[in-house]
Amino acid sequence: MIVLGVILLVIGFLASISIVWTIGIILVVVGVVLWLLGSMGHAVAGRRHYW
Repeated sequence: MIVLGVILLVIGFLASISIVWTIGIILVVVGVVLWLLGSMGHAVAGRRHYW
């Protein structure tokens, strides 16, 4: 999710498409939050880890 977000950020920046840029930011933020919760040992979506 983080990688997809970064790819969308780059595409949105290079093509000057603001909606792709916004979706990329949202995916990166959600991916980082899920990654942090999973690394701290919290169950995310019924799993002990998220990747």
